[in-house]
Amino acid sequence: MSVDEPVLGIDGLRVHFQDKDRGIRNAFAEPDTVRAVDGVSVDIMEDEVLVIVGESGCGKSTLGRAAIGIERPTEGSVKYRGQDIWDAKEMRGDVRVPYSEIRRSLQHIHQDPGSSLNPNRTIKSTLLEPLKNTRPGMSNEQRVERILTLLDYVGMSPPEDYIGRYPHQLSGGEQQRVALIRVFLMNPDLILADEAVSALDVSLRIDIMDLMLELQEMYGTSFIYISHNLSNARYLAGRSGGRIAIMYLGEIVEMGTPEEIIHDPQHPYTKAIRWAAPDINPHEGSDFEDLPVRSIDIPDPVNPPNGCRFHTRCPEAREICSEEHPELREADGESGQHVACYRAFEEHPYWESRSIVPDDR
Repeated sequence: MSVDEPVLGIDGLRVHFQDKDRGIRNAFAEPDTVRAVDGVSVDIMEDEVLVIVGESGCGKSTLGRAAIGIERPTEGSVKYRGQDIWDAKEMRGDVRVPYSEIRRSLQHIHQDPGSSLNPNRTIKSTLLEPLKNTRPGMSNEQRVERILTLLDYVGMSPPEDYIGRYPHQLSGGEQQRVALIRVFLMNPDLILADEAVSALDVSLRIDIMDLMLELQEMYGTSFIYISHNLSNARYLAGRSGGRIAIMYLGEIVEMGTPEEIIHDPQHPYTKAIRWAAPDINPHEGSDFEDLPVRSIDIPDPVNPPNGCRFHTRCPEAREICSEEHPELREADGESGQHVACYRAFEEHPYWESRSIVPDDR
């Protein structure tokens, strides 16, 4: 494998599904098509952390599930080390990487660790299972010793007091620690963590995020982390040297380092997300003194706006924004920051286009 080959390559990904919740009046009508993910392309490299941030309903969780093969794409492809996941799963064409390897290599940490742990299994039984799969040459005594070592490492000490417990006998933080150990014992190449700390007390979140990053470095694993919290995103991506991707209505509208996203946001939606972050100074370096959106109402993903999907809420929208769809591309400068907004480019017809923002906004 080339060192430049991504662990996961997402190209032109679309995930559309039928909205069956149409109510009694529309019970016999054709179901609407929800465009949950609508044309996303991004590569995840070795040992990289990508944090995807956006409002509820923007498609970030659907993107994450599609990235690890849980959600089937409507269009586009998801490739693990160059192998299309769904071709491998359905044995189409020349399959170089078997699906069993892909499934083991792409793992998932759930938001609610309690529901992801079998309530009828002890911690010992839960953690022995992945070790039997990934370390078949180990004796049972060696596996138990490995489990005890990891329990102690994650702060569950003395480990002998925990190994015989059941999930309901653990706190939420302890359950998440066990879930982390279990997924890393699979030796995955990439882990999807979907709001993995949002159910925890605020006092525990930093500890669990630090632990995730320590284990990520120890095992050499890539991460896709889903969050609605820009502060958590900044912490995870900043500590790991990773990237933050801002998602809106099924599309990535900006992507860059935490420094770029927090201190030099190019997309008006990124500025709005930054403004709303509770522990990030909302006005430092901001172009806006008031809430930087014209409307708090998010358009329907069944029928998203033409042109730039944010133009109906954007305080900087011009006519061209409602007519032409901006693609995600590298912004002016040499930073590598990518943005889907015409304002990021000095030489663009946007600047000659007429504003469509009401004067009394």
